[in-house]
Amino acid sequence: MPLQIVIGAQWGDEGKGRIVDWFAAQADITARFNGGDNAGHTVTVSDRVFKLHLVPSGILHTGSVAVLGSGMVINPQRLLDEIEMLRQAGIAITPERLRISYAAHLITPAHLALDQALEAGRAGDSLGTTGRGIGPAYTDKAARQGLRMGDLLSPDFPERLAGTLEVANRTLKLWGAPVLDPAIVCAAYCAYAEQLKEYIADASAELEQALKTGKTVLAEGAQGTLLDIDQGTYPFVTSSACVAPAALTGLGLGLSAAQGARVTGVVKAFQTRVGSGPFPTEVSGKFADRLRGSGENPWDEYGTTTGRPRRVGWLDGVLLRYAVRVNGLTELAITKLDVLTGLKTIRVCTSYRAGNQPLVELPFGPAYLSQVEPVYEDFPGWQADVSKARRWKQLPSTAKDYLECLRSLAGLPIHLVSVGPEREQLIQL
Repeated sequence: MPLQIVIGAQWGDEGKGRIVDWFAAQADITARFNGGDNAGHTVTVSDRVFKLHLVPSGILHTGSVAVLGSGMVINPQRLLDEIEMLRQAGIAITPERLRISYAAHLITPAHLALDQALEAGRAGDSLGTTGRGIGPAYTDKAARQGLRMGDLLSPDFPERLAGTLEVANRTLKLWGAPVLDPAIVCAAYCAYAEQLKEYIADASAELEQALKTGKTVLAEGAQGTLLDIDQGTYPFVTSSACVAPAALTGLGLGLSAAQGARVTGVVKAFQTRVGSGPFPTEVSGKFADRLRGSGENPWDEYGTTTGRPRRVGWLDGVLLRYAVRVNGLTELAITKLDVLTGLKTIRVCTSYRAGNQPLVELPFGPAYLSQVEPVYEDFPGWQADVSKARRWKQLPSTAKDYLECLRSLAGLPIHLVSVGPEREQLIQL
């Protein structure tokens, strides 16, 4: 197997971090290929909870190499903070264990200021961004005026950074937002360059060589399929490509790396999303509170990055089939099955209705979900605690029936079922 890709099959927050952590135990390299610190992957190891926003989850396994790919946008301050957090937890972070693509783009304070000012200006039409500068950084990338990690090593970097800040300040003035002090920003970024210079590398070449020598590369996706800039619920999406094919461009790999690739789609046992946008199976009131949790536990339905309460609802089988298609998924990993314990009835959306017309597929993708109504199939729930189950036969029959429905909707095998937040709370099929 040349490459394994782990992708969120919903609106992100599917529990990819702990699934990546499971696979990373057998991987030589774990590589992030998209997004920035707007992502949040939570991994629970014994009594420690790690909330990672930039560094791939595989870093928690001794001997595994973590790569930040060229498709990412990186805030160096947040990256250094995360490195320090990991070191304080006893995780070894060295240039041999952490590699950063020279082609990944830099997030600067200008991007954060522009992001927050633009979102505030949208008022009631807010997209629900994290305010981390992700969109403006990708905008600069597409406009061919961004700065990349490799630029940190250039002698003229301070002058180039000052030039981008000058342009941003003109825009901020027009918007009535506070401007930035180039001298302060440049001094900070020169200090970041000194701390990160040994980690910056030609990650693409290193990954290709690793694959040629038979090493296992695990590509870790951020966000989820329905937040993809092209395939998601546009315009309520992120600014990067989140689907499996993006792993190749985001890591600098050719098509040959995808031959025989294993593509795991992570699916929460119910549906959630953060921020604005259509959500056909959304529920509200006390039942939503029941699914969401109180927020007292790190695995409750509150954003890892923003802390915002997630919108919740029943699993959407139409969107699941869509995710299978656009990603080329080969298997599923189901998370948070334990959250459904105690419900009398569990619903699954198996099709839509638009007016009097039934729909089993999306005629124009997920951008037009506000025009459809879900059609449900109901399943009896289970009362028995599933958190201690480690084998299929230990699950209640009604839980098996529910999982079989998801397998049938996707047309794919289920490889893993998560029944709790801990590393060992997984059933491997």
